This record gives sequence, C-alpha cells and structure tokens, in this order.
Amino acid sequence: MSPLGLAPINDRMARRSQSRGDEAIFDYMSKTKSRSALYRLIEAGQLTHKALLVPLHERGLEPGDDAVLFMLHDRLGASEEVLAAEIGIPFEALMPRLERLIERDLIARQATGPELVPGLALTDRGERIREVLAAAWSELEEALLGELPHKERKRLRKQLGRFVELLRL
Repeated sequence: MSPLGLAPINDRMARRSQSRGDEAIFDYMSKTKSRSALYRLIEAGQLTHKALLVPLHERGLEPGDDAVLFMLHDRLGASEEVLAAEIGIPFEALMPRLERLIERDLIARQATGPELVPGLALTDRGERIREVLAAAWSELEEALLGELPHKERKRLRKQLGRFVELLRL
C-alpha cells in the first residue's frame, strides 16, 4: 500500500482475481514494479506534487499560479504575451488567471525599465507569497537531494533532464 493509501492497480487486480479464486497473474509484477526506480520516481513525483499544492491552497491559489509568481520574480515587467510563451499556455488561458491575481493584489500592471514599457510585476504581497512557495520547493528539494554531494545532485538533475527530453520526443 502506498503512503497515499492507494494500492497500485496491479495489486488491486491481483486481489480481485484472488477473491474470485483465479490465479493471481499480477502478483509477481506488482511486487517487482513497486521496487523499481521508475515506480519510485513516479510515486515521489505524485507525492511531491500533492505536497506543493498545500501552500497554494492555504493561500487560496490554484495550481499554475505559482508559475506566474515565479516567472514574474525572474522577469520583472514581462508582457502578457511573453509570460504566456514562457509558461507554455495560450494567451487566452492566461488572461483570466492574471485578472484573478491582479484582483488578489499579487501582481500589478505597471510600466518598468528606462523606457517605461507596460508589463507585469509582483506586488509586495505577491513577493511574500512567492517566498513562501519557494521555501516549500527548497524544503522538498533538500529532502530529496540533501544526502547527496553537490556533484551527485548536479548529475542527477542532468540525468532527469535528459530523461524528460527523451519522453517529450
């Protein structure tokens, strides 16, 4: 049984077939797969995703709002178009999110830079919330990589990045 209280599908199928008196064809597979690195990676990813949602929900934010806050921290004065492209969502899908974050006083439209180009920026409140979210990310990252030396952390990040790129093909 996983920490979430959900058994992997193979375990459920094996129990169903055993309860019917059938031979448990998935029993061996469920035990070996649950010990694989890929299975652990998926499980860790799901649990991490769930853990990262907690500070968002506690502040009345939705999944994806954190991406906007982090991006605006790094790209002060970004336009809506640039922000949509960087986050990877259609401009039309971004606009309602931005309006909601503006209403909540987390971001603001303002002119930035020497040319006073219109763009978006975090408000003080938005920056404070971004710091809380960044701390949650850092805490989970440390829990994952804390025991690894710096070189091994870098190597693991590189390997995971390569794996993600392979899956995107």
